[in-house]
Order: sequence, then structure tokens, then C-alpha cells
Amino acid sequence: MKAHELKDLPLEELKKRLQDEEENLSNLRFQLATSQLESPIKVRTVRRDIARLHTVINQRLRAEKTS
Repeated sequence: MKAHELKDLPLEELKKRLQDEEENLSNLRFQLATSQLESPIKVRTVRRDIARLHTVINQRLRAEKTS
């Protein structure tokens, strides 16, 4: 997912996606610990998606605060 795709979504949808991605990261970390994960790069991708979501949410909240 790209940042420009996320900017068009409503805040509630962003928060829902963030929660889903954090849950997904938890599952991937469990699989990594039990050696069931096929590609460890998935963990990095999910972490970056979470960071993107946090960035867009914070930008949106700051914009609302200054308006």
C-alpha cells in the first residue's frame, strides 16, 4: 500500500487498517519464532505499512488540530 492511496481514505478506515496490520504483524512474528514463516521479508513489509499508516493518521490529526 502506498501513502497516496491511504490519504484518500477516511480516518476510521485508516484506524481499522492499522489495527488489522498490527494483528497481522503479531501473527507473522509468531510464525517467525516457530520457523513457519516462508519469507521473513513479510515482517519488514508489514512494519513499513504500519509506519505509513501512523504517518498518514498523524498528518490528518495535525491538520484537523490546526484548522
